[in-house]
Amino acid sequence: MGILTLDMRRVVREQRLGYIATVCADNTPNLSPKGTTAVWDDDHLIFADISSPGTIENLRRNPAIEINVVDPIVRKGYRFKGRAAVLDRGPRFSEIIDFYRHIHKLRPGLADRVRHVVLVRVERVLPLVSPIYDLGETEEHVAAEYAAYYAALRTRGAGAAAGEWAQERRSHGGGR
Repeated sequence: MGILTLDMRRVVREQRLGYIATVCADNTPNLSPKGTTAVWDDDHLIFADISSPGTIENLRRNPAIEINVVDPIVRKGYRFKGRAAVLDRGPRFSEIIDFYRHIHKLRPGLADRVRHVVLVRVERVLPLVSPIYDLGETEEHVAAEYAAYYAALRTRGAGAAAGEWAQERRSHGGGR
């Protein structure tokens, strides 16, 4: 068994959206969301470069990378730290492109636009857990609360959703 546990693999598979942190030439951070984040094997994550020249440039200069994948409903996820290899041709590149076309089901128009794939050897994983759990909240309660918030956001807009959510939290003693 590699570094990626079954739960880590599940979170990445379910969420797909990873926030990719790289280091710019001036040593400032670069954060870029990637909807193609996937598990490659027990020790590697991958993502595709569809429109990310800055991320690719940063990784060519400095392969240090962190990928955060979080379930926004339960407010839990993982921080994956490691080293990235940028691939733009060869058998591994072709194999990953086939994965995106046939298993990950990347839309054909997008699959044809992939310029590079990034293979990340995960060296360290840290859990991401919202401080709301420090208050003794259960995952079921947090999930119900945030699912309701996002549903209100989609149907009534940000201001209404935030007001309803705040009122609900106040009426239940801060969410308990």
